[in-house]
Amino acid sequence: MTIASKDLLRRMFEAAVGIAQPARCIPPFLPEAPKGRLIVIGAGKASGAMARAVEDHWPGKLSGLVVTRYGYKVPCERIEIIEAAHPVPDAAGLEASRRILDLVQGLTSDDIVLCLISGGGSALLPLPFEGLTLDDKQDISRALLKSGATISEMNCVRRHLSAIKGGRLAAACYPAKVVTLLMSDVPGDNPMDIASGPTVGDPTTCEDALGIIRRYELDVPPAVMDILTSGRGESIKPDDPRLSHIETHIVTAPQIALEAAAEVATAEGLPVHILSDKIEGEARDVGSVLAALALQVSERGQPFTAPCVILSGGETTVTIRGKGRGGRNVEFLLSLAIALGDTPGIYSLAGDTDGVDGMEEIAGAFATPDTLQRAWKLGIKPKDSLANNDGHGFFEALGDSLVTGPTMTNVNDFRAILITSRS
Repeated sequence: MTIASKDLLRRMFEAAVGIAQPARCIPPFLPEAPKGRLIVIGAGKASGAMARAVEDHWPGKLSGLVVTRYGYKVPCERIEIIEAAHPVPDAAGLEASRRILDLVQGLTSDDIVLCLISGGGSALLPLPFEGLTLDDKQDISRALLKSGATISEMNCVRRHLSAIKGGRLAAACYPAKVVTLLMSDVPGDNPMDIASGPTVGDPTTCEDALGIIRRYELDVPPAVMDILTSGRGESIKPDDPRLSHIETHIVTAPQIALEAAAEVATAEGLPVHILSDKIEGEARDVGSVLAALALQVSERGQPFTAPCVILSGGETTVTIRGKGRGGRNVEFLLSLAIALGDTPGIYSLAGDTDGVDGMEEIAGAFATPDTLQRAWKLGIKPKDSLANNDGHGFFEALGDSLVTGPTMTNVNDFRAILITSRS
């Protein structure tokens, strides 16, 4: 990859991450000071940075607690920050969930609960429904992550097995006003799918959750089936009177991030085409489809003319069959590289804007026209790596991993394909 091409791809990714920083997007949505108390709660990979943004722009009294992923804590003076595990929950998240529910007990209509929610909140708020244990929630999380289910399907199941998600947190705050600030990391920006919607009504049902479990043939504990088949796990519905005092704002989203990245390429004189901010499906399938599009541009000048940049976002899935190091963005990128072969003039980057792709502290990777050639020289067979779900192992061996550290935000996957010329 030429230095210029790699630099441009990285700068586009950095622009996408930068526009979604809480310090920029939280202040415009802060509520007016209440007559009573302001209680700040929240969960997600960006919730610590969101809490700091609130503190920096709130002159009055406040108190609260938010839970974020290990390594994502930021210094706060008035809001307690707890770190817990993601994507599989742990005891720290369980305790944080309980304490958040305790904080919102006994409030009045003069109080405001400011709820800061970002991607990752589902795992970080693992308080189980009565009759389930943390071990049950961990087993369910692992099964969902391996199944290939979409994020919407996973969160539907989670909402009906939770004591805090699916509107239950907002109901617990009643009669206080609840103002929720959401950083969207889901295709379509549906509030009920962002951290499984702890403060918004949920129109889905236990029967919907059961259908997902059966569709993916998930092996779940008997207690799960009992909660769902009996209807005991039904979530809080949008017309519930306890949700009459809620106010919900999406403060940033994947489309905003893609547009910020597009500005970087446009400033370099390159036409930019944003395909969609909500692409889903198996990561390897999306990779092969976007490779076909890139080849059509490179070889035939259709539907776009090179040079150009093709951007997309959303959240793909990976059905785990191998024993590699996973990562949906690197799985997409490896599939793309295999489909492109050694076609000249096509460079690409795929990464998760939170800095973590799968279970690895690696955001994603770069791919180049000589990616496959360099792998073969190292004795690495690209198709074997893909079959083993080992995207991280593949790109790390080539020195093409994208490592950012904690980004303190999360607006989902970012994919950029740079086509420099007709082949």
